[in-house]
Amino acid sequence: MNSALVPLPIVVPLLAAALTVIFGRFQIVQRVLAVSALTASVAISIALLVQVDEHDVVKMDAGGWAAPLGITYVVDRLSAIMLVTSSLMLLIVLIYAIGQHGVADRHVGFAPIYLVLAAGVSASFVTGDMFNLFVAFEMMLAASYVLLTLGGRADQVRSGMTYVVISLVASAMFITALALLYASTGTVNMADLAQRIPELSPGVRTGFSLLLILVFGVKAGLFPLFFWLPDSYPTAPGPVTAIFAALLTKVGVYAIIRTQTLLFPPESQQGTALLIIGGLTMAVGVLGALAQDDLKRLLSFHIVGQIGYMIFGLGLFTVAGVSAVVFYIVQTILVKTNLFLVAGLIDRHAGTSRISRVGGLVRSAPIIAVFFAVPALSLAGLPPSSGFAGKFALVDAGVASSQWAIITVALVVSLLTLFSMTKIWAGVFWGEPESAPPLAEGRTNGGPALMVIATGLTVALSIAYVVFAGPIFELAERAGNDLMNPSTYIEAVLGGGDS
Repeated sequence: MNSALVPLPIVVPLLAAALTVIFGRFQIVQRVLAVSALTASVAISIALLVQVDEHDVVKMDAGGWAAPLGITYVVDRLSAIMLVTSSLMLLIVLIYAIGQHGVADRHVGFAPIYLVLAAGVSASFVTGDMFNLFVAFEMMLAASYVLLTLGGRADQVRSGMTYVVISLVASAMFITALALLYASTGTVNMADLAQRIPELSPGVRTGFSLLLILVFGVKAGLFPLFFWLPDSYPTAPGPVTAIFAALLTKVGVYAIIRTQTLLFPPESQQGTALLIIGGLTMAVGVLGALAQDDLKRLLSFHIVGQIGYMIFGLGLFTVAGVSAVVFYIVQTILVKTNLFLVAGLIDRHAGTSRISRVGGLVRSAPIIAVFFAVPALSLAGLPPSSGFAGKFALVDAGVASSQWAIITVALVVSLLTLFSMTKIWAGVFWGEPESAPPLAEGRTNGGPALMVIATGLTVALSIAYVVFAGPIFELAERAGNDLMNPSTYIEAVLGGGDS
């Protein structure tokens, strides 16, 4: 197996970020470097996915120092799936940003900071120890601070301060958790922790499990730790909001999945707590969305609601439940990216994202209407959308575990999500617009060509996800089985040299 590929999703964007700084005065060169780096990341991630699906786990020991003493980078099926999905969305959103010709594209710092964000996201998925997960989070969050306030508007800075403070609190809790873990076990390597944590007393194990849920729950936007999200995301530039909505909270969910399934034995897994948190997160997210008039704030609350579905599947702690989460998390990333890109097109076309002030787009911009309809149906979980397949898998896993209360919440939330999507459709696409926005030269009736192409790609991927739902779910099942039976991961990391 070629372990040399493992660190490349981190190294390539970082090298490209350095080069974009050097060529900061040449915008075209910056764009070419950024697009080339992320295209390479997509290709590398696909190659890794093919490799790990054949061989289970691929790892690399940095500097030849074997785990648990050295720094280990590990890619299993879940890591590879998340790498492919995230790198693809980062590339599409970058193309969208280039087409938008806004502050996110024209600012000299956008390309290098965006590439650092990409490296941080990839590092979160491939790191094999908890301290490097902390470093990856900080790399990602430091970049997100800059991107969130790009443009320097007062509302951006105000919302960005909330985001910074909450993230710093979460980081302080994370480093405290790492110190306690190291003091208790003498290691921060995840595979080694998986062998040593079961030796601790049940109370200590439970405490660590809950502490890590709290730490990553802030980053994932779980109830009641989500309050920063709807205020922070809508104020950022459109492409930045789209990539935040798609990836940042999902990295938090990934960390919860990885730590809860790998580090803790079944008797210490917090299934009941996660089911309760998942149900509350779903409910609060959709109820918050129903109360909004601004499209971006409405969609931001739906980010929270969809995170609840993922925690619901994880809380079952069954192969079926975790497999459904893996399938659903990819689907949600596609849909959320699509919806926020559409929101950017609506804002550019109508001059506002307030639902009450927009109307008639089904006639003045039918392309935008089509681009919205596909992910809206998917978010609501209506057949034959990818959202239906994901929610059906989650509900089926819940039925197998006889978790009727959380199933009821999930179904009611789906109905309310459909209602909120109908609210957007009725407000934005029907009715009479206040004024017909003129079409600028070089635009379609949906927006600048690159913005439309990028949004169309996410729609096409969402449709392809339905068409190939069978083989994709089989891959998700293999990933779910790996997560619930982590012995292969542990043996691959601790079994010797590079593999």
